[in-house]
Amino acid sequence: MIVVDSSVWIAHLRGIESAARRRLQNIEDPLEILVGDLILLEVLQGARNEGHAATIEASLRQFTIRPMLGDRLAVRAARNYRLLRERGITMRKTIDMIIGTFCIQEGHSLLHDDRDFDPMAEHLGLRLA
Repeated sequence: MIVVDSSVWIAHLRGIESAARRRLQNIEDPLEILVGDLILLEVLQGARNEGHAATIEASLRQFTIRPMLGDRLAVRAARNYRLLRERGITMRKTIDMIIGTFCIQEGHSLLHDDRDFDPMAEHLGLRLA
């Protein structure tokens, strides 16, 4: 499956052109798309009001939604953070560490438009869509 990061959903909702947005639009089977609960949270936080949030939520609920964090994944994400830090790389956002680690552990690809994931691809084996 392809986990679509909030950076792509936000660009999509705002009509901002990007390679990642075009890739999202070219995914033929919506069953390939996975929306993590943390990604749903990030996207809904940016809604203008409750009506806008309800529209966005309804749109995203057509895809598979899964929880992303449990105790084992939290431990693994912390380990990945330390591995990157040992290489001189500091991840800016904990939520990105969780999303990337979730994809690695579950064998999913990540479609993103956020440079913070690039070190995870380079050093931890995160597959990019």
